[in-house]
Amino acid sequence: ADQTGPKHLVMTMTRAKLEQLTGDLIERSLEPTRRALQDAGLKPAEINEVVLVGGMTRMPAVQEAVRRLFGKEPHKGVNPDEVVAIGAAIQAGVLGGEVKDILLLDVTPLTLSVETLGGVATPMIERNTTIPTRKSQVYSTASDGQTQVEIHVLQGERPMAQDNKSLGRFILDGIPPAPRGVPQIEVTFDIDANGILKVTAADKASGRSQHITITASSGLNESEIEKMRRDAEANAEADKRRKELIEVRNQADNTIYTAEKLLRDYGDKVPAEVKTKVQDGANRLRQTMNTENVDQIKSETEELGKELQNVGASMYSQPGEPQAGEPNGPEAGAPGNGGPQGGQQGGQQGPSGEDVVDGEFRNA
Repeated sequence: ADQTGPKHLVMTMTRAKLEQLTGDLIERSLEPTRRALQDAGLKPAEINEVVLVGGMTRMPAVQEAVRRLFGKEPHKGVNPDEVVAIGAAIQAGVLGGEVKDILLLDVTPLTLSVETLGGVATPMIERNTTIPTRKSQVYSTASDGQTQVEIHVLQGERPMAQDNKSLGRFILDGIPPAPRGVPQIEVTFDIDANGILKVTAADKASGRSQHITITASSGLNESEIEKMRRDAEANAEADKRRKELIEVRNQADNTIYTAEKLLRDYGDKVPAEVKTKVQDGANRLRQTMNTENVDQIKSETEELGKELQNVGASMYSQPGEPQAGEPNGPEAGAPGNGGPQGGQQGGQQGPSGEDVVDGEFRNA
């Protein structure tokens, strides 16, 4: 409208033309349905009833698209306009405590993660998890003497932290200095019925803790969520290769650390030729880590791991060590195969035997 009054556009449009103009929108509306089926592990034929919701589902083209996808007639026994408002009212009644005999479960639209060693987004709460929910995981430090860690909270489906949405960061300090992998830092993600996320990090040794609260408005809108899902699908193969490279580098770094600590602590008990092989293997692996040759990094990591087993075997075979029938060998607790500095699979094991994951957790 302008100063002369309202303006009107009146034209005749055939159904065929309307369906042509909206065809791509109808197809886009089916994508979340296919994804929901995939996440639930169901096939379209296993669905008993399909209920159409929203005024646009009155379009014959929409109904035909649903019919083709599920192979059956959609249910038309509800008013597609009213049912949206009714559902919202029921949910409000449930949250307000006025409705007690109906349970409506909401879900997380995207995966919630924490950034760990190498910039990897380690999932804490997977997408489509019903809320309220709570999940805890124990992480550790990535360097010796580290006294503080940064907790970086992420949302998204990509395996690398930089490709997801950052929801917030906070620092947990006051951690007693210790070798890498020894501190145990418990990170907890807690989502309430209103979708409010509380992330807490607590050091088990000192009892110190910090937290951050993230409201639903801090996240993404529906179009952004859909875009992130499409990006994750489009980049799945490339992301897989990047994550694999980071993981094998982390594993190699753990093995090198174990080797060097073993030689520092027990070098005087290791034969010179065995010690030289371990040192050469560690130096060679450190150089290979800077390349992107995943297979070569894996191979050299395995070779160094075998040399570490030889170190343990040579120590126990020395005169005055335990005889046959007594516990021996790396599996009996030789340095580097258990305890805080073990975990050649990318993690560490804490003093209590719990699985502990290496965190990104750099000094801040």
